[in-house]
Amino acid sequence: MVENNNYKLSDFLPTTKKECELRGWDTLDVILFSGDAYVDHPSFGAAVIGRTLEASGYRVAIVPQPDWHGDFRDFKKLGRPRLFFGIAPGCMDSMVNKYTANRRLRSEDAYSPDGRHDCRPEYPTIVYTRILKQLYPDVPVALGGIEASLRRLTHYDYWQDKLMKCILCDSGADIIIYGMGEKVTLCLCQELDKGRSIDSIHDIPQTVFLVDKNDIPGGINENDIILHSHETCLRNKRAQAENFRHIEEESNKMHAQRLLQEVDGKYAVVNPPFPPMTTEELDASFDYPYTRLPHPKYKNKRIPAYEMIKHSVNIHRGCFGGCAFCTISAHQGKFISCRSKENILREVRKIVKMPDFKGYLSDLGGPSANMYGMHGNNLKACERCKRPSCINPEICPNLNTDHSKLLEIYHAVDAIPGIKKSFIGSGVRYDLLLHKSKDEHSNHVAQQYTRELITKHVSGRLKVAPEHTSNRVLALMRKPSFRLFNEFKSIFDRINREEGLNQQIIPYFISSHPGCHAEDMAELAVITKQLDFHLEQVQDFTPTPMTVSTETWYTGYDPYTLEPVYSAKTPRDKLAQRMFFFWYKPEERTNIERELKRIGRSDLIHKLYNGVRYSADNSRSSKSAYPGKKAGYPKKKEYKRKK
Repeated sequence: MVENNNYKLSDFLPTTKKECELRGWDTLDVILFSGDAYVDHPSFGAAVIGRTLEASGYRVAIVPQPDWHGDFRDFKKLGRPRLFFGIAPGCMDSMVNKYTANRRLRSEDAYSPDGRHDCRPEYPTIVYTRILKQLYPDVPVALGGIEASLRRLTHYDYWQDKLMKCILCDSGADIIIYGMGEKVTLCLCQELDKGRSIDSIHDIPQTVFLVDKNDIPGGINENDIILHSHETCLRNKRAQAENFRHIEEESNKMHAQRLLQEVDGKYAVVNPPFPPMTTEELDASFDYPYTRLPHPKYKNKRIPAYEMIKHSVNIHRGCFGGCAFCTISAHQGKFISCRSKENILREVRKIVKMPDFKGYLSDLGGPSANMYGMHGNNLKACERCKRPSCINPEICPNLNTDHSKLLEIYHAVDAIPGIKKSFIGSGVRYDLLLHKSKDEHSNHVAQQYTRELITKHVSGRLKVAPEHTSNRVLALMRKPSFRLFNEFKSIFDRINREEGLNQQIIPYFISSHPGCHAEDMAELAVITKQLDFHLEQVQDFTPTPMTVSTETWYTGYDPYTLEPVYSAKTPRDKLAQRMFFFWYKPEERTNIERELKRIGRSDLIHKLYNGVRYSADNSRSSKSAYPGKKAGYPKKKEYKRKK
């Protein structure tokens, strides 16, 4: 719950005319319209951008979750900004935030007060911009956040089941700021402050704009990558697949090329991104005077996303995992930017002083838990590299996988008075822990890290993401072989025995991913049963903009090989895959047995339901098929079959 605190209303960025007056402001330079509730915390994008501009002397206000119905009073209440309107639609794509993979309404909107569903429209980027352009046609509108960033070129929209244009076309906005936007937004302010027209600002890295062919800065040159036009992609799915390979590669290069795509007779121009932020730049972003609290307007209301992260610390940006279904590298890039140890410790000390802090950090991590401080040994090789992943299909021999700096952070945080325990809630890459590099020091530290992680930083349950058991499906996911998960689980179990701990490992799995057939899910059910898992953390694959998996799902082609790939698309086929997660539920047995007979795998019925456990080599074991009273599992009697 949001409760009273020692901060004054003027300690937050203003959200109303009255709050502007408290600061003595009669005009504003930038007004940000946010699809999320305003939480003044470095994990919330609108707050970060607002604080960044404030630190450079600009007058910034945030209008969180404006009412888009009726007379548009929320869009008028602060008037006209001197420089531009910024659209920050939210920390998640609005449609992912609102709907499940089955296109059903989610139980709550995690970024709205009390989880309410009526605080934001679908596609707020488009809705907010159209309203602002209607009210203030001459004021520039800049788009940012996940929704615009990942919809910067032709993309497949699962909820409308069609290819959509660059979001500038449907919204009518002037420019997109993609990726992490502090440096870009500040540059835009500075250029507009010089008196330049938004129509002439085409030289800022990490931006997207629409122009006629004759107005492309410098003209089309040999270094540009010209994508298939939007209209071509509408007619030819293979062309869309070919486009995406270039889009992903240029998102993950140190020195990217400019992308051009024709749409509606104009060209969407994607300028290459800024280099990754330095440690000093990232430290500055986290050092702004955040209150770390929701705005006082939410007093006595619960904002679910804030409750999850208020006692957590993000220690780096970027992820070099390159998982096919993930958007992190498309937004943040694959190169890791790290905060300094001193900067992290400053934030931890602020959390310790929070009145509701009980001594437990919920997470000390990042996009991936254990990539802090990692980079290429030979940075010149990294500058030429265009691999979207540094660890798939194999860990790059140039990657420094030393966990020493991360352990230093853990030790320093745990030594702070008031910290009882720091948990690692972010996903752990166990392939990095198991990797045998040529550097024996790194190998030794990886073993030390693994033991410390399991013995000191697990809150009873360690979440990891094998995602599937089929190596063929895992290859399409860009995830390591399931053999590595088995290796890691053996280590986890051994350390728990040695230390007298009773902890669980909780695996995440996905059904209906491109390349996955019902038979693959049936084998997943058998294998996870053999491991005594009753799966909890599971999901049906949801196509989201700008991922390899989504483009494969929509086009039917692997963007890198252009080989055809099967995907389960109908509700019946998707449900037939998902039900295998829940083989242990009595109500699923009849449907599962029917499906196994249909696909010619009746042999698996015996392995799932005869009460005999099979080992990995299919040899019989006398151990019960049910885990009984194992922690976190329902009791055995709940699974007894009716006679």
